[in-house]
Amino acid sequence: MTGSTPAVAAGTSWFTSSYSVNATDCVEVRFAGDAVLVRDSKNCLHGPTLAVTTTEWAAFLEGLPSLH
Repeated sequence: MTGSTPAVAAGTSWFTSSYSVNATDCVEVRFAGDAVLVRDSKNCLHGPTLAVTTTEWAAFLEGLPSLH
């Protein structure tokens, strides 16, 4: 994980899982070059943002149980 939030490219946007269904307790994700940014949707403007590499993000996703 990186210690600072990388610059975010213009035109990229935050998104939530399609499983969120407009819930307020969501994790938002944004791709920014070689980084993946993650934040809490309840505190998106003033809360912390976690920055991980795309490799770390892929490993995280592979470790999740299948939703199928």
